Amino acid sequence: MSTTIPSTGSGRRERKKLQTRRALQEAALRLVVERGFDHVTVEDIADAADVSKRTFFNYFTSKEAAVIGADPEAPAAIRASLAKRPQDEPPLKTLQTVLGEMAAEYTGTRSDWMSRRDLIRSDPRLLTANMAQWSELERTLVETISARVGLDPERDLYPGLLVSAAVGAMRVAVMRWRAGEGALSDLIAQAFEMLATGLKAPPKS
Repeated sequence: MSTTIPSTGSGRRERKKLQTRRALQEAALRLVVERGFDHVTVEDIADAADVSKRTFFNYFTSKEAAVIGADPEAPAAIRASLAKRPQDEPPLKTLQTVLGEMAAEYTGTRSDWMSRRDLIRSDPRLLTANMAQWSELERTLVETISARVGLDPERDLYPGLLVSAAVGAMRVAVMRWRAGEGALSDLIAQAFEMLATGLKAPPKS
């Protein structure tokens, strides 16, 4: 899953930035699917999105980042989204809301998700970039949740376990959605409900 982060602003400038980021993501994915990763340049992606090379680097640090949809502003945006949640809200519900907002911002199709997944699996460079992206996401979530609940992320198990479970729930929900098994928002809600109730074993048939 690409980390498309909800915009923290509501003005025209923020909407324009989001549109440009999406245009670059879509161009990168389309061109790499068509030509192969080694045969697409940053200039190609920028031209396809009708922006300059300099503008490209305002949004992405590399060609790999554009293909996988990595957002360099993601950590700050995640912290801002978490900060908006009520302080007395259960941490699992907080993560469900923030991660659900991230998923809701995605405007691509199931086909886009599958194409990006296949590309990532087929190229070690993209796989490494994708793993680094998820690692940074989880680290940011752990640090921020730790601060909210007053725990030390280096010593206490709870923040890391909570975030790992929440991110895992998101991944499973996305996998089911990719398989065409329902609306992504419903699948996310079901996954988090299972976590919230202790992930009880299903009844025996």
